[in-house]
Amino acid sequence: MNNLDPIAVFRTEAAEQLEVIEAGLLDLTRNLGDKAQIDAVFRGLHTLKGSGSMFGFDQLAAFTHHCETAFDRVRKGEAPATHELISAVLDAQGHMQALLDQPNGEHDATSSRLLEQLQQAVGREVTGSRQPSVSVQNKADTPEQASTRTWQLDFRLPADSMINGTNPLGLLDELRDLGECTLSVSAEALPLLEALDPRELHLGWSATIVTDKPRSDIEDVFIFVMDDMVMELKDVTPEAVAATRVVEDAQPVTAQADTSGMSPNEQRMPANDAKSQRQADNVRVPALRLDEMMDRVGELVIAQSRLSQMAGSVVDLGLRSVSEEIERLAGELRDTMMVLRMMPVASLFSRFRRLVHDLARETGKEIELVTTGESTEVDKTVIDRLADPLVHLVRNSIDHGLELPEDRIAAGKPAAGKVTLSAHQTGSEVVITIKDDGRGIDRARVRTKAETSGLIQPGQTLSDQELLQQIFQPGFSTAEKVTNLSGRGVGMDVVKKTIEALRGSIDVKSEQGAGSEIALRIPLTLAIIDGLLVRVGNGNYVIPLSAVEECLELSIEEDLRSRGRSFISLRDDLVPFLRLRELFRTGSQPDQYQKVVVISTGRERVGLVVDQIIGDHQTVIKSMSKLHDQVSSFSGATILGDGNVALILDVAHLIAAGQQQEAQMRAAG
Repeated sequence: MNNLDPIAVFRTEAAEQLEVIEAGLLDLTRNLGDKAQIDAVFRGLHTLKGSGSMFGFDQLAAFTHHCETAFDRVRKGEAPATHELISAVLDAQGHMQALLDQPNGEHDATSSRLLEQLQQAVGREVTGSRQPSVSVQNKADTPEQASTRTWQLDFRLPADSMINGTNPLGLLDELRDLGECTLSVSAEALPLLEALDPRELHLGWSATIVTDKPRSDIEDVFIFVMDDMVMELKDVTPEAVAATRVVEDAQPVTAQADTSGMSPNEQRMPANDAKSQRQADNVRVPALRLDEMMDRVGELVIAQSRLSQMAGSVVDLGLRSVSEEIERLAGELRDTMMVLRMMPVASLFSRFRRLVHDLARETGKEIELVTTGESTEVDKTVIDRLADPLVHLVRNSIDHGLELPEDRIAAGKPAAGKVTLSAHQTGSEVVITIKDDGRGIDRARVRTKAETSGLIQPGQTLSDQELLQQIFQPGFSTAEKVTNLSGRGVGMDVVKKTIEALRGSIDVKSEQGAGSEIALRIPLTLAIIDGLLVRVGNGNYVIPLSAVEECLELSIEEDLRSRGRSFISLRDDLVPFLRLRELFRTGSQPDQYQKVVVISTGRERVGLVVDQIIGDHQTVIKSMSKLHDQVSSFSGATILGDGNVALILDVAHLIAAGQQQEAQMRAAG
């Protein structure tokens, strides 16, 4: 039984439609004469208006109608496409979202202001602007013949039209509004009563329409079901029929496809039916259901781990065989579930086109946004939580990084600054980079601000990375005054806290006068990871396998020799290591042959001394309780096959602790 709320479904689809409209408007800013984008924006507005009216969002439908009318004039060549018009409709698009969220709210004042802005944008250019503008003329849409014409229309709507909210009677009423209309219904596809699904539409219609409206007005009636319906529209005005016969008589006879074995519907199937079929294969599933299913898969993985442990403790080949088969199936189900939750970062990057457009207007800067690696996929939860940090980073790059056009030209740079968003996958991590070609980070200014704020001691020795990391401290800001964009010192702090909560890390690079680059390293998923299970004292711990570089043996003699320096020599490199037994205060004696697990995040490496390496482990991540929020050494917990709990080590924190220990030892030495 389908218990989805139709209003909730409409809100979801309307939000997607607003995104399509916004993307089309932003594409138009690059090429005002792009007829395909003009048509796409018009169709989006028309769809939103019709759907809003159908579901009772009258304010949304009435407001959208004015924007649709403006773009209809552009589409028909009656008004030019201009940057002022696009900006006005972008502002209106944000108001449409408010009308969607609060359909019964008081929006009259805002609606009036935006409609006046829209009218000025259209009227100013129509009355004669000196700036060159592109006028789009579609010959098929212009009413070059105002005489009355007769049209023969045969159409069949998709079977799921009513399920998706389409009202066939409303479409028929729109046809009658065009002029004199005679309708007849076709019931040839109507199934027998026992096979009839009352939710599906099985009827077809034929209509003869006498009107002075152009062909496009008839097609626009079906604009938001056009891709999925079967429609044949002919001009049967006597002079048009005669002209068609003359042309047909003059054409040579060509071979035609044999359609004798095809049904009438198949013979009239549109060319894009294959595309429509592929779209119909996609199913929209609420994210909450995916989360619930992920939880069930996690519990299954834990149960499978217990079964494997039990099967390994008994001599029963049948039980072992079943255990291995369930382990294989659970692994495949886990991998499939992980793929279902993955989304391309293009859905995240696309949000910043509007942000950059608005910031360019607000700051007076010329900004070019470049995105690469949009096909890189990340867990949906990660993408949702990355939105706010990336907003702060992009705003920071534009406000603090990019210079004004005249300053860039004076520095020998192009007038337009460039902000690049890129993503790529490295093992089980995704690296998202925000790069600009602006002025770079002034290290002297950062140090002065950090010392003034008490974040570091005057004259304190810091590595370049440590100094650059100061920009993420709470309350830190080098802005001279508070503006709408920056100056309060909270944005970068939010970035750091969010990335750390995602078990990620931040790398900063900057060159004075050449720009800055901030790289976010984030795990692909927050649900299930491959881990390395180790024992320290009497406790078990999990190290994310993606961070493990190699494992070494550390004897008691070597352990005693390294006392006081805690370094191991690894292929001519000195790598600091941490004794987890001492860090966790286990109070136990070390094993005779300890192991060193070398972990890294790309550039930095640290060794972790453990008593035993048990093996790989499919780790279902469980959140820590609020009582353990301040325990920074662990990022979560998992349940082992025997029912015991193992803590998951926070790699980023341990590497930072190892580097700090190394710096202290070098300073002492």
